[in-house]
Amino acid sequence: MSDTFTIRPATPADADAFVSLVNGLADFEKLTPPDEEAKRRLIEDGLGPNHRLDVLIAEVAGKAAGYAVIFETYSTFLASPKLFLEDLFVHPDHRGSGIGEALIRACAREALSRGCTRMEWVVLDWNARAINFYKRLGAEHASEWLNYCLDTEQLTRLAQ
Repeated sequence: MSDTFTIRPATPADADAFVSLVNGLADFEKLTPPDEEAKRRLIEDGLGPNHRLDVLIAEVAGKAAGYAVIFETYSTFLASPKLFLEDLFVHPDHRGSGIGEALIRACAREALSRGCTRMEWVVLDWNARAINFYKRLGAEHASEWLNYCLDTEQLTRLAQ
């Protein structure tokens, strides 16, 4: 497949397309997609005037075909910012066209432009295609780190 595409920052006009792609990722990962309230927050946090994260859109013939969500974190040991890649998704109709690689390269350029010394992300252990893709790009699995999380209920209990 040889789609001609562009990678650009998302704008508020991309809200519906962005949410549709997030729903596509949820479907791919067999997760519940955002409900209406979560969609509203996602649009505000990603595309609003005081956004908390940045969204890159891959566009083919004027239509969104993929996206990446990024935001900064910080390494105390490196004493420098890091870029976290929260989502990288390409619609199944456009996989194999180079969009995924172009999106992650755009994220790498953004990391460097912000002075980040590292870019990090997580991948589901069953997603062999993504794992192989990341390895091909030179990424290394940080096997000594285990991811942990607390959901809202657990956070509330812990905070009391």
